[in-house]
Amino acid sequence: MGRLFGTDGVRGLANVDLTAELALDLSVAAAHVLGEAGAFEGHRPRAVVGRDPRASGEFLEAAVVAGLASAGVDVVRLGVLPTPAVAHLTGSTGADLGVMLSASHNPMPDNGIKFLARGGIKLDDVIEDAIEARMGEEWQRPTGASVGRVTDDGQGFETYVSHLVRSSPNRFDGLKVVIDCANGAASQTAPEALRRLGAEVITVAAAPDGLNINLNCGSTHIDGLQREVVGHRADVGIALDGDADRCLAVDANGELVDGDQILAILALAMRDSGKLSNDTVVATVMSNLGFVQAMVRERIAVEQTKVGDRYVLEAMKAGGHKLGGEQSGHVILSDHATTGDGTLTAVMLLARVAQTGKSLADLAGAMTRLPQVLVNVKNVDKSRAGTDPAVQSAVAEATTRLGDTGRVLLRPSGTEPLVRVMVEAESSDTADEIAHSLADVVASSLKL
Repeated sequence: MGRLFGTDGVRGLANVDLTAELALDLSVAAAHVLGEAGAFEGHRPRAVVGRDPRASGEFLEAAVVAGLASAGVDVVRLGVLPTPAVAHLTGSTGADLGVMLSASHNPMPDNGIKFLARGGIKLDDVIEDAIEARMGEEWQRPTGASVGRVTDDGQGFETYVSHLVRSSPNRFDGLKVVIDCANGAASQTAPEALRRLGAEVITVAAAPDGLNINLNCGSTHIDGLQREVVGHRADVGIALDGDADRCLAVDANGELVDGDQILAILALAMRDSGKLSNDTVVATVMSNLGFVQAMVRERIAVEQTKVGDRYVLEAMKAGGHKLGGEQSGHVILSDHATTGDGTLTAVMLLARVAQTGKSLADLAGAMTRLPQVLVNVKNVDKSRAGTDPAVQSAVAEATTRLGDTGRVLLRPSGTEPLVRVMVEAESSDTADEIAHSLADVVASSLKL
């Protein structure tokens, strides 16, 4: 069996992979590991627990709460709130531990458990491994007044929405915005924050029933929002995912504005206001070459990491950088949040539109997105992708052919026997031709 914790907590099919028993055991083990690590030293420990609106979150929340309380941790139930709201409240309330139940953009039958350390930051790998190792062990159970108490929080919504409103540098009066909440955790918080900032807000997919989260809506199904923006003659469309930790946008013409373009807009806004530390933005190797070229033109440095928000955040912390993100729309603004926050990203994007008086299309024009083709080559020996002579020769030849007008990237999958071949070029035809040619070489040279 592989490592239980992935890059974003523990995820799986609810009630099959992720059971109530597993959730309870994880919570007990987390309490023990954090307690012995000194996280609870000198005081009675307290945790906050939030969830997205998936039906399975109801029984998983009960299991997590039961596990923590049985281990002597006082628990505050936050109810349905976005992942970044739980991270914010973990920090702002001084909680020792935060727990979020969500599978983000995954389909409704999935769910996940994410633990957050004091301050609302992701647990270190060492702590996660220790939690996994301690599951199911015998332990001395507290009794009487030593068991944890469970209460419900009635202020989390207001605290988080007020935080979002305070974070904006200006109001949005006069802007008409359509927001697709993915029938998810931000169905109430996101529209409320935008309305308080003066926008005229039209909501889409903001009626979660426990079964419809991410169902043909949200950031993974952008076409519905595109139609709504054009139909309502709105200025901007905003698409969140199920737990609202990412944001994509749509301009008034119905064109997608992806995470790279949003990152470019925010980088320029922060640079102009003197808030982009080191004039540097952090992105992943999957960011479009057009983004990197645009930042070079604007004399903004780009530090690139492996794919995954955890690597972006690590690089931001190490370099003291304030802005980072991914093409998927997971943007981290470290002056205001400890994790990606889709609604916060939307707030900053709309603030830039309102402040400049420019359309979103004009602002997104700061970068030209190069055509990008991704081909997954399955059932190959991914371990030889970086060393096989035939593959390396083909990559070198393609790289020479593209020159400064494109690039080639081979990425072995972290979980499957496949290699991802990504090619960017000035034209879609060129990118497609080179990508499939390289894929054929990978398939024949690395076959199992």
